[in-house]
Amino acid sequence: MDRKILLGAAAAIAVIAGLGYTFYGKPDPASTPQAEQAPAGTPGKLDAAQVKALGIRLEAAKAASDVPLASVPATVSLPPDARVAVAAPFAGIAVRVFVVEGQEVAKGQVLAQVRAADPVQFGGDLARARADLEVDKARAERLETLAREGVVAGARADEARAALRRTEATVAENRRLLALAGASGDGSGTLRAPIAGRVAKVAIEAGSPVGNEIAPFLVENAARLTLDLQLPERLAGLARPGMAISVHVPGNAEPVRGSLVSVGASLDPATRSIAARAQLSNAAMPGSGLVPGQSVTAVIAAPAGSGKSGVSVPATALTRIDRQDTVFVRQGSGKELQFVPRQVTIVGEAAGRTILSAGIEPGEAVVVSGVAELKSALGGA
Repeated sequence: MDRKILLGAAAAIAVIAGLGYTFYGKPDPASTPQAEQAPAGTPGKLDAAQVKALGIRLEAAKAASDVPLASVPATVSLPPDARVAVAAPFAGIAVRVFVVEGQEVAKGQVLAQVRAADPVQFGGDLARARADLEVDKARAERLETLAREGVVAGARADEARAALRRTEATVAENRRLLALAGASGDGSGTLRAPIAGRVAKVAIEAGSPVGNEIAPFLVENAARLTLDLQLPERLAGLARPGMAISVHVPGNAEPVRGSLVSVGASLDPATRSIAARAQLSNAAMPGSGLVPGQSVTAVIAAPAGSGKSGVSVPATALTRIDRQDTVFVRQGSGKELQFVPRQVTIVGEAAGRTILSAGIEPGEAVVVSGVAELKSALGGA
């Protein structure tokens, strides 16, 4: 009897369940709270379609045999002897000015024509001295002959020779003064470029006075450029004269190279940096793109034999996350790819590539295109 009751109850429950399924249908998983909160995918992982949509491109990191010591700010400058002032030897008036500021000039090129009274005087002195020279020369020869024959005292021959030397000195002095000014006897003179280079300053114009107080022109030899560097405190004792440096100029395939020529002996108490200077060896190459006063970044090479090594990646692979230099590295394989952010240490940049001393290993695949999109897709991971 009990068995029949149990069987009947089970049959009733089955019928009720069947009716409920018939009227209400099976539940929709998408309508459950769990389905609404389910993530679209594993964080940091993307499938092939997502990678293509984000424009992600990968490249293997390359080994760099020589890791630079540091990258430091620098200012392009001129060595002290590359700037020459053109002074007017006589006070006068500028008649014509032939150059403008910034113009390239050759050595000996005429910069201006001036007129002064002093060259007229020196020209007259030169003419008189030349006239006296012939007389003094003949007199000295005659008295020397008479002195040898005993006709006159030897002292008179000595006095004649001394007078001749004074006249010769006067002629030479006036000739040099006129040549120094490039002047003729009528007072016209020329100012010429003492070196080849660029006219950095023009302080006169036609009709203005010239004299010894102010140099009318300043000529710079822009082919001899130097760098004024500010070395951080951590490089104290590490940076030394003779170390190679390089400057990458945007648009140039080859960097401008040079070497350190001096390193300061003490730290600047205000900036906590050390002043240094470098000489650039190929700054005069066509299209170097460097001009005095320009701010650049100089890469100081590590000493030879230091054994330092690192990796090189395209500069486009770098991004900033939480104020740290970061590179996205691919991990895993298959249908889903995982991209992991790695903090890296930058030690130099050149020709569109960045040198890293820590963070990734040679051969690892890094994201070089679509970095911003990947960063956004991963929520700034």
